[in-house]
Order: sequence, then C-alpha cells, then structure tokens
Amino acid sequence: MRALARLAVTTLMVAAPVAAVTVATTANAAGDPAPITVLTSDFEDGTSQGWTGRSAETIASSTAVAHGGTRSLAISGRTAAWQGPSHDVLGTFEKGTAYTISAWVRMESGSDSARLSVERRTGEVAAYDQVVGNTAVISGGWTNLTGRYTLATDVDFLRIYVETASTTGSFYLDDVTASYVPSLPIQTDIPAVKDVVPEFPVGAAITGAEIIGDHGSLLKRHFTSVTPGNALKWDATEPTENTFSYAQADPLIAFAETNGLAIRGHTLVWHNQTPSWVFTGADGQPMTATAEDKELLLARLENHIRNVAGHYGSDIGVWDVVNEVIDENQADGLRRSTWYTVAGLDYIRTAFRVAREVLPDAKLFINDYNTNVPAKRDKLYNLVAQLRAEGVPIDGVGHQMHINVSWPSIAETEAMIEKFAPLGVEQQVTEMDVSIYTNSSETFPAPPADRLLQQAYVYRDMFALFREHASEITSVTLWGLADDNTWLDTFPVTRKDAPLLFDTRLQAKPAYWGVADPSKIGTSPSPSVSSSPSSSPSSSPSAGSSTCAVTYRVTGSWPGGFQGDVKVANTGTAAISGWKLAWRFAGGQQVAQLWNGSVAQSGADVTVTNASWNGAIAPGGTASFGFLGSATGGNPAPAAFALNGTNCAVL
Repeated sequence: MRALARLAVTTLMVAAPVAAVTVATTANAAGDPAPITVLTSDFEDGTSQGWTGRSAETIASSTAVAHGGTRSLAISGRTAAWQGPSHDVLGTFEKGTAYTISAWVRMESGSDSARLSVERRTGEVAAYDQVVGNTAVISGGWTNLTGRYTLATDVDFLRIYVETASTTGSFYLDDVTASYVPSLPIQTDIPAVKDVVPEFPVGAAITGAEIIGDHGSLLKRHFTSVTPGNALKWDATEPTENTFSYAQADPLIAFAETNGLAIRGHTLVWHNQTPSWVFTGADGQPMTATAEDKELLLARLENHIRNVAGHYGSDIGVWDVVNEVIDENQADGLRRSTWYTVAGLDYIRTAFRVAREVLPDAKLFINDYNTNVPAKRDKLYNLVAQLRAEGVPIDGVGHQMHINVSWPSIAETEAMIEKFAPLGVEQQVTEMDVSIYTNSSETFPAPPADRLLQQAYVYRDMFALFREHASEITSVTLWGLADDNTWLDTFPVTRKDAPLLFDTRLQAKPAYWGVADPSKIGTSPSPSVSSSPSSSPSSSPSAGSSTCAVTYRVTGSWPGGFQGDVKVANTGTAAISGWKLAWRFAGGQQVAQLWNGSVAQSGADVTVTNASWNGAIAPGGTASFGFLGSATGGNPAPAAFALNGTNCAVL
C-alpha cells in the first residue's frame, strides 16, 4: 500500500532560520465545543511537573529560554537519541478517546528532528506508537509538535515522550498539553454506505482505534469489509526470524468476524516495513545477487507466508500478496527493491505459488499505487500478463487510488479499469482517499468549504464510475474510517488533511453525501475530474514563456536519505504546454522515486518531465512534484534550474 510506504519514510517541516515553526496536524470543525484539557505542563513553578528522563539524562526546570512565561524544561546529558522527557498518562488517558497532544520543542544549539510518541506496555510486552513523526527542530525558535492519539487496548503502562532522530544534543520542552473534544454520537438517521452502494463491498482500513466505542459503531454501520492497515505486515507479524506475533491483528480479525465483516489481508510481501534480518545473509552481511542469498531469501519468504496466511486460513478471503513492485522509470518496469535485486521475479512467483498452496480458495492480488498513470499502468499490465501466462495464480489487481481533489480525471481512471479488463482478473480499489491538498506547499488550519465540496464531487464521480464498472470492480476500500486517523496527516508533509467520508468527530461530510446521495451536494461538476490537461513535453519553451521560477525544498531527512518537493511557476505571459525541468546535484544525491512526473538521472544531472495531468502551466500557474532521494554525504540544494532549456529564478 502506498500509504505505509510513505509512512515508513520519516517526514518533517523545513524550519525557518529564526522564526518559530508550527506544525499543525489537527483542526476542529467550526462549532465544535471547547476541548477539555487533561494535562498541562508549563514548568512555571520551577519543577519538572512529573516529567522524568527515559534513562540517565538530566531533566530540570530552566530559565534559559521559554516558549511562554519565563521557564521551560531542559533536557541534557543525553547519550542516545531515544533519551528524552517522558510523562505518565496511564491514569489520565481513557481507552477509546482521541487526545490531541501538543508540545513545543527547541534545540539548545544546532538542529535535529524531534518525535512525539507513546510507549505502552501490557505485562512485559512493550509497544511504541508515533504521534508526530520526525519534525525539524532548531535552536533559533520553537517548533510545535501536535498530533492525535487514541488508546485502543488495555495497558499496564502508558507514557508520552519526546526524542530526537539522530543527535544527542540538549533541548528544551515547554507548554505541553493533552486535550480532547467530547464525542458526538454517530448519526443513525443517514443511509449506510453499504446500503446505498449494493454493487460491491465497501470497506475501510482500520487500526485498533477503529474497533472500539463510537468508531466501532460507525464501522459496523457503514462498511462491509475491513483491511488491517499495519497489523498483518511483516514487521508486525514476524519481527524476528521464525518468531510470529498476531497480537496486533487478532483483535481486528475477531471484531470483523463477530460483526460479519469480510477481511482483506494486507500484505505478505512489501519492500517497506520488512525487518532488516530478512535481507541479511547467513554471513551477517546484506544480501546480494548470489545463489546462496537467493535461496535463503525465498526460503524465508515461503516460511513467512505459510505461517501468517496459514494462521488465518479461510478467515481472510482476499490477500494483497505482493505490494508496490512496479517502478515505471525502469525499462522493465520493476522496482529495484532488495527482493528483486536478490531474487528477480522469482520472489513474486514464489509468493503467489505458496499463497495458493496455503489458501486454495482465497483471491490473490497484486497491489500498487498510481495505476491511473499510463506509464505505471502499462508496466503493471505487462507484468501481470507475463506472470499469468506462466501460470502464476494472480486473481486480481489492486488499485490503491490515493488521489486528491484535482487529480486524476475520470477518463484516466476509466482507462485504468479498462486496461486490465482483457486479462480477466478481478480489480479492486484497495486504499482510496481523496486529499484536500493539490501540492505539498498548501496547508490549511481547517478544511476550506470549497475544498470539501470539490472532494465531494470527486467521491461522487469516482463511485459512479466504479458502479458503472461493477463487473470489473469487485470491492472498494477506503484507507481509513474517519479524518481523525489518516496517514495523510504526516505525508508528504505534516499538516492536517481530511481525505475520508467522515470528519474528526465521526460526522458525515459532503464527501459522504457525494457517495450516499449526490443530490445533496448540488449538480456542479468537479473541476478535478471533468477535465485533465494532457500534453507531451516540448523540447523548447512555449512561445513567449521565457521566464520561470523554481522553489526547491527538502521536506524530510533521515540517515542516508531525504524527501524533496519542487514547485515550478510560470512567471511569463504565455502558457507552457509540456515541460522538462533540469538541474545538477552537487552532493552526489540520487533520486530513488518520484511522483507527479517522470525522472531521468545521469550522474549529477537530473531531468524531470511532466506527467500527463500537469503538463500545462498557465501564466501565473504552477506545477509541483515530489521525490525521495539518497544522500550519503551532504545534501546541498541545486544552485540552478532550467525549464525547457530556459534558466529559472530560484526562490
């Protein structure tokens, strides 16, 4: 699934040189009651107010700097990045309540990335939940870490804590709060989604938080299937070799079975969220393309599938067997994951063969994102056609459908469905959500009404398309239940998104009515799906478009890698019809994956070409794309950019 491929990459906001940086990941709807605060730490009384270190670090009240008032909490003497301030909330947080946790952090010197997390224990078993991912923190200003957390299980130990990503530098903490908004009962006087869409099952991806209280009631009322979002992945089910755990997944499966919900298994093979031991050879070194490593890797794969799939047997009727194996920028279309570099296509063949042996009656899917992009769609089609011709038991193709309010068009999506129809496979929409954002630069304190309406039109038109193709589309799953728990709050940048049918208080949005009763949102067409500019790049600037400006930002970084965001602005007087943007990396960086365009790199030289939907840039308009890259040394920003051969201003 794309969602957790992205979640596996830490993300952060770029800090301004001196001003405080606010990272907002929550927003209350207009008319919400005032939050009820259950924890406040301002350190103005000169004590640590219950905060302690996670190890032997020093925790003390300080007057050196303060976010508010005159004091903060100083954390020093750290010898590991995970060390930091921690506070007990076992007697404060109630199971099933969504808490907004906010903390202000500032480095004493230099910079790093900070995380806000929760440690919980049941008996001797510890688990760690990330509330806010890696976020840039500097010494020149305060950074706000804000996120939502819902305790989904009974625990014996529960603490919130702050840590850094890479250094052991001292930092300050101030003005910590935890609060919740009183819940509303779910609406029982509106149609159930499962009743108004009878053509195929409609499901939701879930975590433990979605099966309790009002969340569980909402799930049971509207949906007919569930997908455990993370609980069936390799890192959750086999964290160490041949030691299997189903502690995360079993409660979700039991809830589904008790309430008559079908289950989609996700996922048996993926290049992300796979423990490093899987790719470590018998000699203790990273695996390479040797016969010995290939044999060991495929043996581990077979053992994993036989155990995990076998544990649930017929309880799970559909599995995403392999996930995200396509890279349209490769000549053969195959992602150069360790799975592929060590075992070639045999890892896919083995996965489906073993899954069929263990699950003779299950539907076995290959799943990927951006399958409405022609280049990726066609590479996936070619792979499925080849493997099925070999007898590999692929029953279906999963289209993730992580989309936004302006992309893709209905025509592109229909072409996606029609492309695979001749193969005779089932098709399912496996991870659908509709972001209210159109690029990584936008941030809203609360979802704007016009974006929510535009989103409703997208859901209306996409579901109408899926229902028209019910003979090909056999299931639609939304990647989440409600806006209070969505992976898009932290990817591609940290900001509050609202991509689902129900809001943060579990109330129906215009998006819901776009599916349940489109007459309630009016008849205006959605600009995002009624048309889509499609143009091929030209080799020279369009007439009159002699000026351009480029904004290049690093929006996330981690050891050995980073995430970039690029915005191209047409500052000329004529439209650009098709574009290529070129630059040089001076630090040896390599682009590993790119979205909203296609990339070619030769040494230090990078060229990005528009996608079919963003090739036209009107005067004053912009086009954006993002990418993941490797950076083993420094990571200097490119000094210059050229658009269709014309040098651009760098903002």
